[in-house]
Amino acid sequence: MTKEIPGEFPYTRGIYKEMYKNRLWTMRQYAGFTSAKESNKRFIDLIEQGVTGLSVAFDLPTQIGYDSDHPMSSGEVGKVGVPVSILDDMETLFKNIQLDKVSTSMTINSTAPILLALYIVAAENQGVAVNKLSGTIQNDILKEYSARGTYIYPPGPSMRLVTDVMEFCDNHIPNWNTISVSGYHIREAGSTAVQELAFTFANAIAYIEAGIEKGLDPNKFGSRLSFFFNSHNGFLEEIAKFRAARKLWASIMKERFNVTNEKAMYCRFHTQTGGSTLTAHQIENNVVRTTIQALSAVLGGTQSLHTNSKDEALALPSNEAAQLALRTQQIIALESGIPEYPDPFGGSYVVEKLTQDLIKNASEIIEKIDSIGGAIAAIENGFIENEITRSAYEFQKEIENKEKYIVGQNIHQMDEEQEQDLLDIDQTKVHKQINNLKELKANRDNGQSKFLLEQLESAAKSNDNIMPFVISCIRSKCTLGEIADVFRSTFGEYQ
Repeated sequence: MTKEIPGEFPYTRGIYKEMYKNRLWTMRQYAGFTSAKESNKRFIDLIEQGVTGLSVAFDLPTQIGYDSDHPMSSGEVGKVGVPVSILDDMETLFKNIQLDKVSTSMTINSTAPILLALYIVAAENQGVAVNKLSGTIQNDILKEYSARGTYIYPPGPSMRLVTDVMEFCDNHIPNWNTISVSGYHIREAGSTAVQELAFTFANAIAYIEAGIEKGLDPNKFGSRLSFFFNSHNGFLEEIAKFRAARKLWASIMKERFNVTNEKAMYCRFHTQTGGSTLTAHQIENNVVRTTIQALSAVLGGTQSLHTNSKDEALALPSNEAAQLALRTQQIIALESGIPEYPDPFGGSYVVEKLTQDLIKNASEIIEKIDSIGGAIAAIENGFIENEITRSAYEFQKEIENKEKYIVGQNIHQMDEEQEQDLLDIDQTKVHKQINNLKELKANRDNGQSKFLLEQLESAAKSNDNIMPFVISCIRSKCTLGEIADVFRSTFGEYQ
């Protein structure tokens, strides 16, 4: 039996003594599609159904810094998330939702400073002070270069934008998580559980180092760093992974960075069930997969959870499927009895052995990355991307050779699949959103907008924190694409 207890260093068994006995994890459902207006309807519905935190999915143009009316955006507006180009979009997205009463997570990276500024000004216009906001901006650019691909600028300037957000939030938004370092997308790209831990923490080390170089105190800003992990199909391995993550990160912060603030040693994390594990065949099976993965996350001590909907391998989630995914969390929380026991698998010889093996193997990979020169060097020389690609290839080969089974896909198939009611993107509503953007550009004070964009460019070329300048641009109705273009012209684009 492990001698460690929950709430004490190195927090293997949980960062809080009582865990869910005092407070359940935040139940989030990732949502965004078609337009700000349609996405707002989904948010309102999710809140009414019992969601305790909102999680925003942005469409691809928003993620890579193009307005909805840009030629590069054609055919992608509203497809994989909500399009947000202007302040009106952000205000519509959160209409009738008080931003000081809800915790909001925004999955956005390259354009994170712009989306955060839009959120801040939308809150101001609701009468909500910036220091009253709580939530998370993903702002994790490093994993984009090796696992996801929605980068815009080279790593150096991108890291400058990341640390500017960290510094601004450190001074103005005390309850805001400034980075959510994501292992989720690393796992979705094909990594193993060990690689997910190692590459995530290698990136996190780079952010801590960058923050210190900017003059920030890791005892302070480290407490607003959070993580985002995948919960995959290996039930016991995933529980062990979450336990290992806490011990690894606490040890890194204490031993590598001499952190003494306990809260800055906490590995606080959001979990999403594995999107890549969902199958387009026999989609009802995905409900079972998601339930197993959600149980792993809860038994592993997550602080917040998103459960995938059964139809996501085919389309964006329907309202009914999203509700069922939320009910999965609520049943675990309210009917299973699991929240009564912090770290119920602590002391299991299987889980303890898996935990120690994950810590050992992930530490070895982190040491390898250190020897290369750190996460940025390991990204630039292709080490991390090559390792993920190799693991993804080996996993796919095991499926094709039936060394691993995927029920309904390579075993227990059915000849005929039942037709499903899928969410459809209404193009007339997409066009309405684009027309609203064009109308704003025509009717605003374009001279003032141009002046503020020029001021932003000067700030980008200096060492000034860019956030106040971005916020001023948003207040004067500059668009996301215009602000991103200022950074493109200043920093260049990464090829």
